[in-house]
Amino acid sequence: MQMQQLSIFDMQAERAPKSMPLAGRVRPKTLEEFVGQEHLLGPGCMLRNLIENDRISSMIFWGPPGVGKTTLASIIAGQTKSEFINFSAVTSGIKEIKDVMKQAEDATLRGIRTVLFVDEIHRFNKAQQDAFLPYVEKGSIVLIGATTENPSFEVNGALLSRCKVFVLKPLTEDNIVALLTHALTSKDGFGENNVKMSERQIRAIAAFANGDARTALNTLEMAVLNGNISADGIEVTDEQVEQCISRKSLLYDKSGEEHYNLISALHKSMRNSDPDAAVYWALRMLESGDDPLYIARRMVRFASEDIGLADSNALAVAINVYQACHYLGVPECNVHIAHAATYLAMAPKSNALEVACMEVNEDLRNSRSEPVPLWIRNAPTKLMSDLHYGEGYMYAHNYEGALTPMKCLPESLEDREYYRPKQSGDEAAVAKRLEEIKRWKAEHRGEVLPVGGDE
Repeated sequence: MQMQQLSIFDMQAERAPKSMPLAGRVRPKTLEEFVGQEHLLGPGCMLRNLIENDRISSMIFWGPPGVGKTTLASIIAGQTKSEFINFSAVTSGIKEIKDVMKQAEDATLRGIRTVLFVDEIHRFNKAQQDAFLPYVEKGSIVLIGATTENPSFEVNGALLSRCKVFVLKPLTEDNIVALLTHALTSKDGFGENNVKMSERQIRAIAAFANGDARTALNTLEMAVLNGNISADGIEVTDEQVEQCISRKSLLYDKSGEEHYNLISALHKSMRNSDPDAAVYWALRMLESGDDPLYIARRMVRFASEDIGLADSNALAVAINVYQACHYLGVPECNVHIAHAATYLAMAPKSNALEVACMEVNEDLRNSRSEPVPLWIRNAPTKLMSDLHYGEGYMYAHNYEGALTPMKCLPESLEDREYYRPKQSGDEAAVAKRLEEIKRWKAEHRGEVLPVGGDE
């Protein structure tokens, strides 16, 4: 059984031994030191108010690994002057639960509140979870459960109804950078070792951690312990960081020139119908630590900008790949990124939609805001009808082929043609259909289109 009863005040008063892993040595002890979860712990936010006003009750922390669930529970115990018991659902059964409950009730008789932190509470079966119920109801303990799984499915209803659920989010890259910087400067961390690391290296580790503080701190510790020791301190090289994160190209600036060079290479390779180059540049960006959702978003844009109606399925593929990347994350989503890169590279190309957007935007910038023609305005009131709103409107479905000669652009722009389809892929059929529509409308307006008038 992993059960640890701590005097939180003694623990905070002493510095952690150097033999303890870095993540344990620099664990935040106060709300001010805690990094991340601003939506819960920012000024005026619910959880912060409950802690500062000493009005805590049983709760569930739901979030991915390494976002501070255990740390936050211990801070709550310290802030509210409670006994803190760290209890693991992995190795504990009902007997251990009852033993802990007896300790908590004895502490209550002495006027001491107990915060019982249950890690991975979703691993308890229903009978084990039910064993907490009477003690939660009596107030013998404040239960704080932690889970990476949806508590709606993994925590039984009776217990869940007595707990407030707080959703903890993955830490941002900036959150992780702050934690790593603190670990390098804190006396409990490497503050006395004069470690030399570049911001680029720190950000590479932060990107590799993917929102997990524990992974980030363990990786930093490995890099520092393998650094080059001299009389001046410890110098960590790029090669040493690369070995720790197993990703050489993570050491590039995702907001700098190389980032934009790579996305440019990906975009132009797909536009040039080169699937080999497209997959190479896409996976190189992924391996470099770029957010797969960023890459997928750019592919969604590409599907309309460079393919459009030549293959409308390209947009569906790109969006599906975005969703797949969202569900799986790295590294599993690499095959989905490759799927999209290959499909988009092989699809027929047309920039007709992009050209149409640019020309419309140009007209919007350079002309006044043209009034909507009266005949295509709605007339929900009598006054609007009296002002001839909707007068002369032709409802397309009432006409053969759902076609009418009615014009819908403002008068000053009525002859503008923004969308000019090409003869690529499916857009060839679209071009033929559009030419037929334009000729039909011209005939029924008494106009004459020149040959090739749709070009």
